[in-house]
Amino acid sequence: MPNDALQLDYVRSGFNRTLGFGKKPALLIVDFVGAYLIEGSPLYAGVETVRDNAAILLQLCRDAGLPVLHTKVAYTADGANGGVFFRKVGALRVFAEGGDPRLAAIDPALAPLAHEVVIVKQYASAFFGTSLASTLCAQGIDTLIIAGVSTSGCIRATAVDACQHGFIPIVVADAVGDRDPQVHAANLFDLAAKYADVVTLDAVRDAVVGGGLGRRLAQ
Repeated sequence: MPNDALQLDYVRSGFNRTLGFGKKPALLIVDFVGAYLIEGSPLYAGVETVRDNAAILLQLCRDAGLPVLHTKVAYTADGANGGVFFRKVGALRVFAEGGDPRLAAIDPALAPLAHEVVIVKQYASAFFGTSLASTLCAQGIDTLIIAGVSTSGCIRATAVDACQHGFIPIVVADAVGDRDPQVHAANLFDLAAKYADVVTLDAVRDAVVGGGLGRRLAQ
């Protein structure tokens, strides 16, 4: 975890500014599938507690009437549509056609409702090569609350791309996870410094429920 002196140096240099929630947020649950939760999977990350927090966040956002979107990963049998990324990360073979369907399936605790959009992706960012940006724009979304796995990979890439597409990224620190806690912490530090607001689940609850975001969306 970065030390206090480093954090102070970043603040003095103009990093770590707060963006805040916009007027119309949506929740994005990134890749919370069996591959990260089933022991024996090459992608197993030990993120069951994070999954439980993400489930709480999901219900909170549903109750508040926020739009909810999910992502999952799928490849052709030979991984051809995964390109260099598929070649670089051998563990991605678990998402190839013909593999164990449990590993590619969204965890039951976070299962999408019938009306919730599911984005199927091949690369780290949920924006790259998908309809996510246009889907958000069509609904007037200006803020993307992000949960899921992994912090150093798909969460980071998605948050950076959200920023670059003009959406405020809100990364929920206790609802994202990684296989290595040090890598998780370092990436949250860097995201908070440059690209996103990194907040707790309680902070989201305060903004959505206490701050009335859900009520404003319903008006």
